[in-house]
Amino acid sequence: MRITRSGQTLGARIEGIDLSQPLDDTTFATLQQALGEHGVLSYPHQQLQAIDLKRFAERFGTLEVNVANSYQEPGIPEVMVLSNIVRDGKPIGLADAGQSWHTDMSYSRTIAFTNILYGIQIPRRDGRSLGNTEFCNMHAAYDELPDALKTRLASMTITHDFNKFWEMMRRERNSTRPPLTDAQRAAKPPVRHPVFLTHPLTGRKVLYANPGYAMRINEMSEADSERTLAFLFEHQTQPRFRYAHDWQAGDVLMWDNIGTIHNAVADYRADEPRLIKRCQVMADRVFGAAA
Repeated sequence: MRITRSGQTLGARIEGIDLSQPLDDTTFATLQQALGEHGVLSYPHQQLQAIDLKRFAERFGTLEVNVANSYQEPGIPEVMVLSNIVRDGKPIGLADAGQSWHTDMSYSRTIAFTNILYGIQIPRRDGRSLGNTEFCNMHAAYDELPDALKTRLASMTITHDFNKFWEMMRRERNSTRPPLTDAQRAAKPPVRHPVFLTHPLTGRKVLYANPGYAMRINEMSEADSERTLAFLFEHQTQPRFRYAHDWQAGDVLMWDNIGTIHNAVADYRADEPRLIKRCQVMADRVFGAAA
């Protein structure tokens, strides 16, 4: 197994490993530590079934079944299908997942540790891949905040709401996704998390805010909260904190949701097929291990 750094603010490439095979404890520990160190890991040239993806992902923690409860792998609801492909007049997957800056599951009481995606069909045009994924480094974003703001926000919390991102997609991106039902809203009510978290693997502080789901800094007035969140959102998405993964078919891509935020670039057309399968891993085990 070889780990090659990207040389950028995030990212490493892992080669010489077959993710369809069980991981021994030493390899698992190495990969988990690499995820904390590099934030984003790519594993090229993989050949996986959905059950292989699930088995690899669940080594890192409990798998979430998405609250939308749709576009799931038959018989494996922990594996969600992301795709713009339409068969027999019906979409086979969620076509517009993640198309704005966010971090998954900040809207949950138990937040996400890692997302693990397997690229099966990746659109290409003029020799380059499309639908790539961008990331921002939240260790670096915290480090570069003004000291006075770090002190002021140190004990404050942010309310995160799943419906914020969902409705933004419907309102601003002409998404065909239906409104959340009352039952879906009840299953994912708004939650509060600290503005800053201590990362369970690195032991360093990260900025735990994101434009997709963060609604309100609870210990501020509404106007002050709005101004401060606008500053944090602009700060954390600066180009100097960014890294982009250029997808290739057969890639497995995993990232640390505690130490990054991400954005799926929607630069491909409906007739340029994209098919990716995804698992979301909760942070229950990694925080337990750190404690």
